[in-house]
Amino acid sequence: MPDWNIPFKLFIDACGDGLWEALHQVQILDDQPTEGPVCYISRHIKSTEARYGASQRECFCLVWELEKLHYYLDGSAFEVITDCNAVKSLINMKTPNRHVLRWKIAIQEYGGNMTIVHKAGNIHKNADRLSRWSLANTPDNQAYVPLEAEQQIPIEGINITDIGTEFFEEVRESYKQDRNCHILTSLLDKDCKYTSLVNAQDEVWKISILKEDFTCLMGLFTTEPNILV
Repeated sequence: MPDWNIPFKLFIDACGDGLWEALHQVQILDDQPTEGPVCYISRHIKSTEARYGASQRECFCLVWELEKLHYYLDGSAFEVITDCNAVKSLINMKTPNRHVLRWKIAIQEYGGNMTIVHKAGNIHKNADRLSRWSLANTPDNQAYVPLEAEQQIPIEGINITDIGTEFFEEVRESYKQDRNCHILTSLLDKDCKYTSLVNAQDEVWKISILKEDFTCLMGLFTTEPNILV
């Protein structure tokens, strides 16, 4: 039985065929520190996961195992032992892609209690060997993850909100209260000679002219291109 007051050791490994982990703990037996297994889990990778590169598979393996072993690891101190340096640098990655960003967020939940340790592949034999003999990803496997086509996400409810009038009124008020917008509007109103650039807050007036004055007005536009009517 695990002792919740003693740190765990989480050995992880991923290969082209499967994911595998071993959760160990060092306990005192007969006055001697003895390391032994708490549990093992493994499964074959899905077709979508097979597209990941080696480093991405190793990172995904950690996320998957943290989810499956949450009951053991939540609130407990533990070491993650891996033969892939990419896992150790995952938390500090500054520009992750969308997959890595999602994994990074999932890992951060354990950040205060988790330490990642690199172990060379030639001595990482317990995880490395067993990942190549992972269990089938079938419902009788406790580590089973359904295929994408099998996953059904129920719709619990749909909310429809009419944000038209209220929303845009809030936007208008926010612009009026914004200091920078107020300064910009004041400058355009007072100092800008190109009045066509001013978005007036007052109602826009439409000037109508008689048909016989239209020719005269068109001549005025030709000689004064900057005039605004």
